[in-house]
Amino acid sequence: MCLAVSGRVVEITGEGELRMAKVDFAGVQRQACLAYVPEAQLGDYVLVHVGFAISRIDEQQAMETLEALREIGGLEES
Repeated sequence: MCLAVSGRVVEITGEGELRMAKVDFAGVQRQACLAYVPEAQLGDYVLVHVGFAISRIDEQQAMETLEALREIGGLEES
């Protein structure tokens, strides 16, 4: 089983297969590769696994995922 965490794309750099994003995970920002989701745009929510955005999701799904992580202690309140 793998864990992917939802976050919001707050910055995009690069082009084509080298597109990278700064993704905000409830206040923590990390870099993620957008090669698997070339359609991702600024403000989109994505699921990130080991530094790669693997799919786009809607805001409701993102909030549900973040809430579930908070409930199990996987996210600290910011």
